[in-house]
Amino acid sequence: VQLQASGGGLVQPGGSLRLSCTASGSILSINVMGWYRQAPGKQRELVATIGSGGNTNYADSVKGRFTISRNNTKNTEYLQMNSLNAEDTAVYYCYADIYERGTTYYKRYWGQGTQVTVSS
Repeated sequence: VQLQASGGGLVQPGGSLRLSCTASGSILSINVMGWYRQAPGKQRELVATIGSGGNTNYADSVKGRFTISRNNTKNTEYLQMNSLNAEDTAVYYCYADIYERGTTYYKRYWGQGTQVTVSS
């Protein structure tokens, strides 16, 4: 099983970006999916999560600006980021709790990280 993240880049303050993260491999089902971020010199922060039924949770710092969603038929999650500011600059990591064929439990897999830089 692999997670492939994409969509990061350089954006001006007030701008938007959409991150994607697709899981591939021998997947039977995916439970929780989510995004963390880590800025230089700061602790890793949980940004948003989405359950298999679509229930979502957000860090206070991104509520009202970020939206997490998922497409279960494509094994893909998205993070729509609006009204970006410099404090959103970080490497964003996706994860997914995946029930893989041949196992009996959910295992957390991580994407490779994608850089988001907010700067004028």
